[in-house]
Amino acid sequence: MTPTLLKIVFIAVAVFIIYKLIFSGKKGLTIFEMHFKKGRLDSHKGKIPEKFAKECRAIAKSNKLTCTVRAEKLNGVRLHISANVSDGIAQRIRNVFPFEYYDKKQVDNSKKVS
Repeated sequence: MTPTLLKIVFIAVAVFIIYKLIFSGKKGLTIFEMHFKKGRLDSHKGKIPEKFAKECRAIAKSNKLTCTVRAEKLNGVRLHISANVSDGIAQRIRNVFPFEYYDKKQVDNSKKVS
């Protein structure tokens, strides 16, 4: 191989590694996602706790929100709310979210011996 070809391969590998480091942000498992448009629930994905969905819809309806509310699980559960929502309303949504519902440990009954 010629030295020029080796340089090109080296640069291509370096660019690929830098690209992967920058754009492969850690994202957790998406538990659910809710899309609101003008205060109404436009679409949703995943299993949303019933009480949270009801209270979140009431908050969105009273404030005519157009936003996205998403819950991700990486180490713990994280609630992501669109940036166009004011801090006060975002805090109200976080206050009604049942974090304890997702934080409880799952007990494996298959390993227990009577």
